[in-house]
Amino acid sequence: MAGERILVVDDEPTVREVVQHYLEREGYRVQAATDGPAALAAFGDDVPDLIVLDLMLPGVDGLEVCRQVRARASTPIIMLTAKGHESDRIVGLELGADDYVVKPFSPRELVARVRSVLRRTLDGDTPRPSPPLRAGDVQVDQVTREVTVAGRPVALTVREFDLLAFLVSHPRQVFSRGQLLRQVWEYTWLGDTSTVTVHVRRLRAKVEDDPSNPLRLQTVYGVGYRFVPVEP
Repeated sequence: MAGERILVVDDEPTVREVVQHYLEREGYRVQAATDGPAALAAFGDDVPDLIVLDLMLPGVDGLEVCRQVRARASTPIIMLTAKGHESDRIVGLELGADDYVVKPFSPRELVARVRSVLRRTLDGDTPRPSPPLRAGDVQVDQVTREVTVAGRPVALTVREFDLLAFLVSHPRQVFSRGQLLRQVWEYTWLGDTSTVTVHVRRLRAKVEDDPSNPLRLQTVYGVGYRFVPVEP
């Protein structure tokens, strides 16, 4: 790796040290923070390439850290959540987190998630020339990672962009949540598919004129989702 900088935020010393050890072994530069205020201060000093963020933090909890980070930048965020705290996980995804790992977790799994997110984020350093994807009034530029809908620029997080790009490149084709987890999140196993549901909901809020009656990102009940081009 090229030494991307990762901010690890967790108040448990053992978790923090293990995560830092495994990430540094992969060549990443790691900065650690023990609570919410320290995380926000570190983020303000020098924006990292990615944040590994525990939701249960003293001072300022992880959800508030996520909210403040997302209000200022599109920095990828991978949440660490306790098993059984599904409501917090959903809220974190709604706030703009890109992925999550449930405690107790395999450090190798976390490293794989970090690698996957960063690969998609930083591939633009050496872009391969390719024309933007166009489907109806939506244009997706995979080199600059820019999106327009009916000529209007739309700001997306890493996973939102990846999900939209994949669906736009397969117009009208229906994909199950499990297929999307494999193709977009690169999961080799199927667990909680709620992250797909939340990301689709977030995308609809940004690309649909009426998110409650979506025309572009349609649900095929009992199957999954598809992208349908809307002509300008």
